[in-house]
Amino acid sequence: MEFINETEWTTAHYSYAERISCNFSVVVKEYSDDGTFNCELTVQSTRPAFNSSYNSAVLNFKDENFAFNYIEYDPLEFREDLIDNNLTAVIAYYCYLIIGLDMDTFSPMGGTDVLQKAVDIVNAAQSLSETGWKAFEDSRNRYAIIFDYIDEGMKPLRQFMYDYHRVGLDEMAQNAERGRASIAASLNLLQEAKSNRPMSSVPDIIVATKKEELLNVFSKGPQKERETVYDCLMKLSPADVNDWDKIKEAKP
Repeated sequence: MEFINETEWTTAHYSYAERISCNFSVVVKEYSDDGTFNCELTVQSTRPAFNSSYNSAVLNFKDENFAFNYIEYDPLEFREDLIDNNLTAVIAYYCYLIIGLDMDTFSPMGGTDVLQKAVDIVNAAQSLSETGWKAFEDSRNRYAIIFDYIDEGMKPLRQFMYDYHRVGLDEMAQNAERGRASIAASLNLLQEAKSNRPMSSVPDIIVATKKEELLNVFSKGPQKERETVYDCLMKLSPADVNDWDKIKEAKP
């Protein structure tokens, strides 16, 4: 907690109230007396919706390959130019990812510079023995997520992050119909990104993060709008058909 909150991750100035709400949940699967931990790490972050007390999930992701060495009272130190500790490298990577995604929700491609820092960590971590950093190792590892997200073919997804939150969600408190229509339109960008990179897991992660919110947003609204959203979500995640059926069956 101290490492995350007391590190200045960017040169941007945030007031205390503007700090990003996030959660790092570690489940230890194996532990050795030499200080080796094999864990699962769930990373979550939220963003407030304008003029409301509602917080929208921006990232909800489980990293199943989080291993590190740590002895009690070891200091947690991080240097961008020297990645030699998997514990601090993984935490720093997700901090930059969280900040970059958050910035993308407030301005189009707004998190580019911060996301590049996550890329730099991945590149510098290639010499580490722990898994999660290598290309083609896993379609959902740290390498795949950041390089897919900043890929040219994923620009529609990054625009989706802005349109969904800033143009859609932030409008809901003032005009629910207009906000909902903007969210519905933004899903076309997500679908375009998935078409551009069909093997990428990033659109799937975003859909999973937003699923409950989408179900709530489209629990009402015009029949035609809900049918259009249903068709789009079915193309994005057909395995969730039972959930998407709730949108189609909802009352106007």
